[in-house]
Amino acid sequence: MELSQDTKNILGLQLPTDPRWVNLAEKSLEDILTDHAYCEQKAATSCISLIQRYSNKERMVTELSPIVTEEWGHFRLVLAELHKRKLKLGKQRKDEYVNALLEFQRKGGHIDDRFLDQMLTMALIEARSCERFKRLSEGLNDEYMQKFYRRFMESEAGHYTLFIELAETYIDKEKVRRRWKEWLDYEAEIIQTLDLRGDRIH
Repeated sequence: MELSQDTKNILGLQLPTDPRWVNLAEKSLEDILTDHAYCEQKAATSCISLIQRYSNKERMVTELSPIVTEEWGHFRLVLAELHKRKLKLGKQRKDEYVNALLEFQRKGGHIDDRFLDQMLTMALIEARSCERFKRLSEGLNDEYMQKFYRRFMESEAGHYTLFIELAETYIDKEKVRRRWKEWLDYEAEIIQTLDLRGDRIH
């Protein structure tokens, strides 16, 4: 169940998810759906925060506005799936993966550098989510859930590229690419250090 080389190139991720993760996730469906729901919710609220913070960046505001609606729609889809299966939306848990990414963001310096890191953080989260959803769409034994996650995989792939494009709209392309390489290397280190858990999307 390895990702194709084309998929790796498109996403840019340095380290694929351990295939055993799907088997763990399948045994913790309520937990994985709960975590997925909160991931979609946080994606929507993060886009809202970016729109509020950078309201002067017209293209970004225009492009992210429908993403807010889409991500919230995804939250509702996952919530409906939980209800259909008579499962409960559990408590939101600490996202160690995202918290580790946030530690790599530039906190001081020029506002453009902070903006760039925020765009690349979002791109990386979407890329890793896409890769995880691909794993689920190919590795789960339930054919319905395979299709369920393929839908999310296709959506996240589009989001990933959008955040890269938005960064390049406002920041020199070469600078974006250099920093993106640093982010990819850092993210690979995070994946290596985090425990393999089937109750988390990341």
